[in-house]
Amino acid sequence: MARRAATKTPATLSDLDARKATILEAVVNEHIDTAQPVGSSSVASNADLAVSSATVRSEMVALEREGYLIQPHTSSGRLPTEKGYRYFVDHLTSGVLGPAQQLQIKDFFAGVRGEVEDVLEQTSTLLTQLTSYTSVVVGAGHSHSTILSVQLVSLDARHQVLVTVFSDGSVVKHSVVTQFDVTHVDVAEASRQLHALLLGLTIGSRVQVPSRSDHVASLVRESVSLLLAEQPTVEGEQVFIGGSSRVADAFDGVETVRKVLSILEQELLVVSLVQDILDQGLSVAIGSEHGFELLSSCAVIVAPVTIDGEPAGAVGLLGPTRMKYREAMAAAEAVSQQLSHHFTGGE
Repeated sequence: MARRAATKTPATLSDLDARKATILEAVVNEHIDTAQPVGSSSVASNADLAVSSATVRSEMVALEREGYLIQPHTSSGRLPTEKGYRYFVDHLTSGVLGPAQQLQIKDFFAGVRGEVEDVLEQTSTLLTQLTSYTSVVVGAGHSHSTILSVQLVSLDARHQVLVTVFSDGSVVKHSVVTQFDVTHVDVAEASRQLHALLLGLTIGSRVQVPSRSDHVASLVRESVSLLLAEQPTVEGEQVFIGGSSRVADAFDGVETVRKVLSILEQELLVVSLVQDILDQGLSVAIGSEHGFELLSSCAVIVAPVTIDGEPAGAVGLLGPTRMKYREAMAAAEAVSQQLSHHFTGGE
C-alpha cells in the first residue's frame, strides 16, 4: 500500500489581506462550481471587488507566488493549491443546511429502526443523498456501549439464549448450552442475577461471578464468560460505505477512480484513514494532509460520533479537493450529532 506517514495538524496560515482573501475565495468557489481554471476577468466581475481585472490579475500572481494558487498553463486561469484550499476551509463560516435537508435528517432519525448495523448502513445512504459524495460511516459496534438489559430465554432443558441489549441500540444473542438439565425457575433466577450483575457494564469489564456449584451459578458463569471474556479489538469496527458509484462522477481520470475505489474496498484502511484524521484534530483533510498517497486528489471530511461522551465511531465524506466544503461539513456535523443522539436514546 502506498502511504506516507500521516501529517500533523497543519500550521495556522498567516492571514491574507482582505482583497487577496476575497480573490482566493472567489477562485475556490468558481473552481468548485466549474472544475475549470479561473481567470482574473471572471473574478473581477463576480467577486465583491471595486478593482479592475488587471489589479485582480496582479493579486492572483502574488497568491500564486505565495503558494495559494497555481497556473497549469501559461495562457490559462489559475487553480487553488492544497494551501489555498486549506486557507479557504479554515476561514469558512459555519454552513447551514437548507430546510429540505434539515427535514430529511429529522425524518430519517425519527423513523430509523433496527440493529445498530442497519442504522449505520442506512446512515451512510442518507449522507450520500444529502451531499452526492461517497460516505463513510464507522461504528465501534457495541464495544463502547453499556449494557441496558440481560435476559436468558429457555429453548429446552439444556439450551438457553442469552439476549443482551446495549445502549447503542444493538441486540446481541449468545447460545448457552449446558451439560445438565435446568428448570424454568433456574433460568429465571440466573437471568435476574445476570441483569443485576452486568447492568451498566461494557464488553471486557471484569466482574465477580459466583463460585457455587449449583445450576443457577453455572448458568451465570457461562453467560458472563460468553459476553465479557473477549476484549474489544480494532477489527470489531464496523464500516459502511455509501455512494461508491459516485466516485466515477466526482473524479476526473480512470486511474484516479481506480485508486479511490481500491482504498474503499479495504475496510481496515478506511477505519485507519478516519481515525488518523480525527487523531490529528482535523475535521477536514485535504490532499496529502491525510497521508494516503492513493487519495492525494481527495478531500475527506469527518465528524465524530460519541456515546455518553466517549468516542463510538465517526461519519465521513470523501470527494475531490474541489468538493463543496461548506455544505458537506454542515451535513457531516448534523448527521454525526443526530447519530450520537440516537444511540444515547435521545428523543
